[in-house]
Amino acid sequence: MASTDSTTVAKDGSDLAGLEAGLDALETVQTSRKPFRQTFVEKILPPVIAVALVLAAWQALVSFKVVDDPTKLPAPSAVWDVVHTAWLQGELLGYIWTSVSRGLLGFCFALIIGTPLGLLVARVKFVRAALGPILSGLQSLPSVAWVPPAVIWLGLNNSMMYAVILLGAVPSIANGLVSGVDQVSPLFLRAGRTLGATGLKHTWHIVLPAALPGYVAGLKQGWAFSWRSLMAAEIIASFPDLGVGLGQLLENGRNASDMAMVFEAILLILVVGIAIDLLLFSPLERWVLRNRGLLVKS
Repeated sequence: MASTDSTTVAKDGSDLAGLEAGLDALETVQTSRKPFRQTFVEKILPPVIAVALVLAAWQALVSFKVVDDPTKLPAPSAVWDVVHTAWLQGELLGYIWTSVSRGLLGFCFALIIGTPLGLLVARVKFVRAALGPILSGLQSLPSVAWVPPAVIWLGLNNSMMYAVILLGAVPSIANGLVSGVDQVSPLFLRAGRTLGATGLKHTWHIVLPAALPGYVAGLKQGWAFSWRSLMAAEIIASFPDLGVGLGQLLENGRNASDMAMVFEAILLILVVGIAIDLLLFSPLERWVLRNRGLLVKS
């Protein structure tokens, strides 16, 4: 009988050890780096192929005279010549910097305003009932609608640009944070209060870290709204003293009926938007997901 009991205990111990080893294996993060060849095939090659196919289709439309009017569809080489000329004349970086500096500064202002506003809406029922529908409505309102009143209120200056960016980005940032706070488990909130975290400490150490995924999603959307709002403002409210940004470059191409310049501006707007996302928001999103065990580090 004793032998049977000891055998059962030994078997249970081995089962528990196996279970523990399996759980440890699931929690183990793979830290080995992927070979460059695998990274190239999985992440670099697909977008390169996509761009090459778009350029090939574009060139085919021009070469086979599907669109035989260069004032409507210039060849890729013509657009490249315009970009190259702007680079040689030292104007290309000026176009980009004028818009990027405005966009990033306006986004920082929107972040400063939208974050406490989102927390206030998420945590205070009366404020949510009063401002929640308004924020949702403002988020769905096209940002271009704010350009005419901003020009009338503030005139043709940088303040008008920043006002349009704020009105486009703040609702997205605030709503993203509200969504993140709503997804926080009530157990976390009660555990934080039990441990003595109240007031600002509770918000800083419990609510904000737990709401980060939704908050980061709101930041990405807020930047998209900032960038689109800025382009709309630069296209509609052009003025020499404001400098030539990418939106103004696009409008200049339209006024001159220069489709090569129009395509140059469109491509630069697209490239800057993708670059900001890849350099800033994608790493931030991966860091948040990895810290929550939702993304395996490779």
